[in-house]
Amino acid sequence: MDFPKLNLPNIDVKTKLVDGNTQVFDVVRKKYFKLTSEEWVRQHFIHYLNHDRNYPLGLMGVEKMIKYNGLRTRADIVLYDNQGTPNMIVECKAPNLKITQDTFDQVARYNFNLRVKYLVVTNGLKHFCCEMNYKDKKIRFLKDIPSF
Repeated sequence: MDFPKLNLPNIDVKTKLVDGNTQVFDVVRKKYFKLTSEEWVRQHFIHYLNHDRNYPLGLMGVEKMIKYNGLRTRADIVLYDNQGTPNMIVECKAPNLKITQDTFDQVARYNFNLRVKYLVVTNGLKHFCCEMNYKDKKIRFLKDIPSF
């Protein structure tokens, strides 16, 4: 399977072939998962957050279950602070998918109960990061993903 070059640093991924399907090792969940376009972006972003933004792997949750309006959903990546409080939600899309208002609405639903400081959406090519100000009910787009 050929994946496009992403707008993220190159990484060394551990892969294996199982029943004709390529699987990739997730360093957070510590097991192999089917390598899809979205998983390709997620793995690159995990490595970027860890190596370039200094987020400890132990403070990352991948495919975290979140309840919203009685529904169970899964956030791609949730980053926690040293006290274990959710601090950032990252929503990953496949590189061939455009980031739309629906993508922002999706990550906002994940944040309804978590109330994190930062929301990030990425398709591996474009990345958007918002800083949430709940007191003033404002959202500010940042140029870069904040470091840990």
